[in-house]
Amino acid sequence: MNVTVESTGALERRMRVEVPIERIESEVDSRLKSVGRTAKIKGFRPGKVPARVVRQRYGKQVRQEVLGEIMQKSYSDAVMQENLRPAGGPQIQTEDEDGKTFAFVATFEVLPEVKLKDLDKIKIETPEVEIGESDIDDMLLSLRKQRATWEEVQRKSKEGDRVIVDFTGTIDGEEFQGGSGTEIPVVLGQGQMLPDFEKGLKGIKAGDEKTIKVKFPKDYHAEDLAGKTAEFAINTHRVEAEILPELTDEFAEAFNVSEGGLEQLKVDVRENMEREAKQKIDGDIREQVMNGLIEKNPLDVPQALVHEEMHSMQHEAMQRMGIEDHDQAPPMENFTEAAGKRVRLGLLLREVIADNNITADEAAVRARVEDMCAGYENADDMVNMYLGNPQVMQQIEPMVVEQKAVDWLRENGKAKKKKVSFKDYMNPPG
Repeated sequence: MNVTVESTGALERRMRVEVPIERIESEVDSRLKSVGRTAKIKGFRPGKVPARVVRQRYGKQVRQEVLGEIMQKSYSDAVMQENLRPAGGPQIQTEDEDGKTFAFVATFEVLPEVKLKDLDKIKIETPEVEIGESDIDDMLLSLRKQRATWEEVQRKSKEGDRVIVDFTGTIDGEEFQGGSGTEIPVVLGQGQMLPDFEKGLKGIKAGDEKTIKVKFPKDYHAEDLAGKTAEFAINTHRVEAEILPELTDEFAEAFNVSEGGLEQLKVDVRENMEREAKQKIDGDIREQVMNGLIEKNPLDVPQALVHEEMHSMQHEAMQRMGIEDHDQAPPMENFTEAAGKRVRLGLLLREVIADNNITADEAAVRARVEDMCAGYENADDMVNMYLGNPQVMQQIEPMVVEQKAVDWLRENGKAKKKKVSFKDYMNPPG
C-alpha cells in the first residue's frame, strides 16, 4: 500500500492511497468461490455451478463489496501509518484503475495540535457573597407575599394595592384586539401593565370611572400598536390591600418546617440562599475560566465537528421548545457561533484534562450527586438512586471531570476575590 498526504488547508488533508490490484482480485476470487458453494442457479445443482457462471451472475456485486471493504480498511491503516487524527468522516473519490493498482483519494479534516499556553494568566474574579440579616428579612418578606391575602379597602389606591378594573381601549375611536378586559386584577408596582396604564390607576377608588392615555413603546411586540397612543376607559370595581401573614411558628409550618419553628425556617432560608449563591458563583467562575482559556489559546477548529455540534444544538432547541417537526426547527445558522465555541472549548479542555491526568474519582462523583439532590426532601434516597444507575453515572462522570478541570484552571490562574452583597450579586442593579 502506497500513501501520500497533502495539506490543502489549515486542517484539511488530501490523502491518496494505492492498493495493489492483486489484493483485490485475490479477495474477489476467494469470495466468488465461497458464493459458488452455496449459490442456487436454475439448471445447476448446488455447489456445481461453473465458476464463469458464478462470476457472470455475482462478479460485479462481489467486487463492489470487496472494494468498499478494502477502501475502509486501507483508509484506517493509512491514517494510522501517517499518524493522522481525523475529525469526522472522509469524502472518498476513486480513480480509474490502471491494471496494476487501485487508488482512491480521501479528503478530511484533522484535529488541531493543541499546545496550551498562558494558563497562569487567565483572570478570574471570585465573588464572596455576604448574606446579611437584611437579606434574610427580604427573603422572608418574599415568602410572606407568597402567602398573602387581599382585603377590600375604602380608600384611594396606592403602590402595592390590587385594583380590580374593567377597561376598553381605543385608538382613533376604534377598539383594537386585546385592548379590553373585565374584572382584571392589577397589582400596582409589579409592572404587569404598561407604565402609563399603572400610573393612571394610582389614586383611584371603587366606583371611579376615568379615561387614561397610554403610549405604546416603539418596540412593542404587537407591531400594529407599536408607537401609538391609546385611550382606555376604566371602570373600577374595588381596591384591595395586601395582608401579609405574621412571622410565627405556624407560618414556618406552611413551609414544611416541622421542628424548630420560625428560627429553623430562618436557618433553612439562609442555607437555600447560600446554595443559590454558590450555584451562581460556580457558573460565573466557569464562564470566566472558559472565556479566558479561549482568549489565551486561539485555535482553528474542524468544520466537520462544528457542523455536528450545530445539529446537536438544533436538536436540543427543538426539545426545549417542544418541536417535533424538523421543518419548524430554528435554522442551523443560528447556532454557528455557539457551536464553534463549544468545539473549541471541548478540544482545549480535553488537553487540560489529559495534561493533568484529571479523573472522576468516587468521592468527587458522590459530592456532585449530593449537591444536585441537596434541595429535595428525600435527598438521601435520590442520591442512592442516581449512584445505582449506570446510565446516569455515564452522564455525571464527564461533568465531574470537566468541573475538576475548571477548578484546576481557576487555582492556577490569576484569581482575585471581590466582596459583594447577596442582593447586588443575585439581582445586579440596572
